Amino acid sequence: MLNDSKVGFSFQCQATCNHTQARAGVFYTPHGIVETPRFMPVGTLATVKGITPRQLEDAQAQMILANTYHLHLQPGEKIIEAAGGLHQFMGWNKPILTDSGGFQVFSLSELRKISEAGVTFRSPRDGSIIELTPEKSIQIQNALGADVIMAFDECPPADATKEQVREATERSYRWLKRCVSAHQYPEKQALFGIVQGGIHLDLRFKAVKDLVALDLPGYAIGGVSVGEATELINETVKYTAPLLPADKPRYLMGVGTYKEMVRAIASGIDLFDCVIPTRLGRHGTALVKGDRINIKNAAYREDYSPLDRDCSCYACQNFSRAYLNHLVRSREMLGYILLSLHNITELIGFTRQIRQSIFEDTFTTDFAGWLND
Repeated sequence: MLNDSKVGFSFQCQATCNHTQARAGVFYTPHGIVETPRFMPVGTLATVKGITPRQLEDAQAQMILANTYHLHLQPGEKIIEAAGGLHQFMGWNKPILTDSGGFQVFSLSELRKISEAGVTFRSPRDGSIIELTPEKSIQIQNALGADVIMAFDECPPADATKEQVREATERSYRWLKRCVSAHQYPEKQALFGIVQGGIHLDLRFKAVKDLVALDLPGYAIGGVSVGEATELINETVKYTAPLLPADKPRYLMGVGTYKEMVRAIASGIDLFDCVIPTRLGRHGTALVKGDRINIKNAAYREDYSPLDRDCSCYACQNFSRAYLNHLVRSREMLGYILLSLHNITELIGFTRQIRQSIFEDTFTTDFAGWLND
């Protein structure tokens, strides 16, 4: 029996796979539990695009994301704090994770300047100069009130030299220590450190050693979805994940394809996030058992079957592919909403199936196609 009322943060491993590092567990937070492995929908601006909180609950979402950088720009953390924090502001009473904003800032390569103090960048909204430091990122996240907050780190691009990656990784560690010092509410918000190091396994090893020594509530692997080849991502995650503490949750940032998640779970990863389900939905694409279907194609104009007969989502239970084809061809908002809702349900359901297979010790057979492809 799961105990939803645990105070603070803890992770309990409930089952492991006999042939891989895969594990099923429960991450306890002040706003409820997260059963792992689990896909987490992205709600950058305190909303998962086009999806209501009630629909997210129906899709079995347990934890969602929001973004520090974007919410700082609009509406501002003071407004959200005055509303009672993110949970009350957006009407979501389950766990929330906020990204530090580091990835978004570093993607503004033409608009930002990095120093030991932090990053100075020009706002893409109004051109004003903004300085984001480790302390400022934590201050914003403390005001937002998410259950899990992320350390402010430097995410080097895929084409960075090893020396550039080394400098960024070492700076990220120094910034992490400043984040820890700045964090005001460790009993209410779990600060996760982020392991950087690019594709260089020796840098990953050193980063893990440094971060684990700080005894944080959880750890993330970053910098693996910034343009590297898939096999290099797999190799990096397979090497890094088992180095992280077994009694803490492990989060792989920015990953959400079926193959990537299966292989990462086999390496011991617990949590994932990605914008794929809603982004595809907004472009008329549905995820069905690992395949991508462009519902706008003429083949679906007279297809009166549901997207997926085995899916329990509102779209599949009530509408046909023909209707969805009509909506998307007509550029009706409902079409994109229904596709996004289905895609979120699909990815969450996929990780729930993997979780069950770990309990039944059938993971390597049930998902052999993804593991061996």
